[in-house]
Amino acid sequence: MKKLAWLSLLPLVALAATRDDYAGQWPLALPRDDGGAYRVVLDREVYRHVQSPRLQDLVVVNAQGTPVATAIFPADAPLARSGAAVSLPWFPLPVDAGASRQDIAAISEIATDGSLRRVELRAPGNATAATGDGGFVVDASQVRRPLAALRLAWTDTAPFDRGYRVSASDDLRQWRDVDADARLVQLQNNGQRIGEDRIALPAVQARYLRLLPRTPQASALALTGVIAEPVGQVAAPSLQWEELQGRRVDTPQGPTFEYVLDGRFPIEAADVVSPGNSTRGWSLERRDDEQSAWQPAASPWMAYRLDSTGTSSRSPPQPLHDDSRDRHWRLRARDAFDGAPPVLRLGYRPEVVVFLAEGNPPFALLAGSARASRQDAPLPQLVDALRAERGRDWQPVTAALGTRQQAAGDAALQPVAPPTDWKRWLLWGVLIVGALLVAAFAFSLLRQPRTPS
Repeated sequence: MKKLAWLSLLPLVALAATRDDYAGQWPLALPRDDGGAYRVVLDREVYRHVQSPRLQDLVVVNAQGTPVATAIFPADAPLARSGAAVSLPWFPLPVDAGASRQDIAAISEIATDGSLRRVELRAPGNATAATGDGGFVVDASQVRRPLAALRLAWTDTAPFDRGYRVSASDDLRQWRDVDADARLVQLQNNGQRIGEDRIALPAVQARYLRLLPRTPQASALALTGVIAEPVGQVAAPSLQWEELQGRRVDTPQGPTFEYVLDGRFPIEAADVVSPGNSTRGWSLERRDDEQSAWQPAASPWMAYRLDSTGTSSRSPPQPLHDDSRDRHWRLRARDAFDGAPPVLRLGYRPEVVVFLAEGNPPFALLAGSARASRQDAPLPQLVDALRAERGRDWQPVTAALGTRQQAAGDAALQPVAPPTDWKRWLLWGVLIVGALLVAAFAFSLLRQPRTPS
């Protein structure tokens, strides 16, 4: 429910472009239909077809071709995935009016390692056991990392919306509240299913977690499993490399080697590869087109390679002053160099596209246009708000890029001719006609015979 409320805060994206305005499209495969927000990692082929230095000609559209809210995130955002999911044991609790204050340790059997073996459900004496939902306790004693979320599975088919109070404990006696109103939802309307099976946790580290229903329920939730998501570590993806072959250009300052990058990659590091053992100082420059001036791209560095006794040692990549999407690159050797142009390797980390599933699937990623531009959407603010609400480890559901399909092709890469300014031409026409009329009138006056005084 909260997810739908957040979606309503975003402005509608105007119909700024259609598939006819883009060169190519990539179908997007969604692992689930109720994710709301999705993320997709860009690949090399997408970068090769984008034209805008700011990736403005890249947008996600729905089945009707309407652009949806789309934003580009750096490679390390949203955060890295959670740690590997862990299946946890769980035990139903007896239905008792005072269950929220009950000493669960008194009715439980605990192993020497702290794991929970059994919880007694029988009522004391000959009392009849109450029916309903008493909640359950989850054994997280074997997990050594804080938990970011619990994901639950059940067999119930009837619609429900249940609230639970989540508490944590290390001894089954003293409990501290973690979430006062966690929701598990399974609703249907006009054939559409809305479900919420995930409870976000604020990086909780405890041996046991307890879920108690906030309101009495006629029957217990038919749980079949509880999966824990440990908090993940923020880790940027490894560098991917584009290897460029260059050409020699002789200048008054000495020979240089020029390279052309086929794509708008977010380059952040460079490396020079020469055959065999070598050591040489290099400086690297960049520019976006052949009319622009060359700009320093990185501090001068020494690149080396040494092959010895079956092992090879190489200098580390050189970081750039700042990330660049420029297409033209130039190497200059600090010493005399008469060999073949070395291979220039440019490293980048693929960025992430985040979009909202507005409208009907299937969704597609469009890229490559000289006519259309993506409208900015407040998705970074939405992601920050959802992390504050659902836990810092939350991230959109991951979608996958399909095989590229042709859209408008090269026609989309041609700028649209500006419309003819008919008012301007009409004004000039009126002025020219007026000037011709004045000239004709003056000429007719000159041709008339003079009247004697």
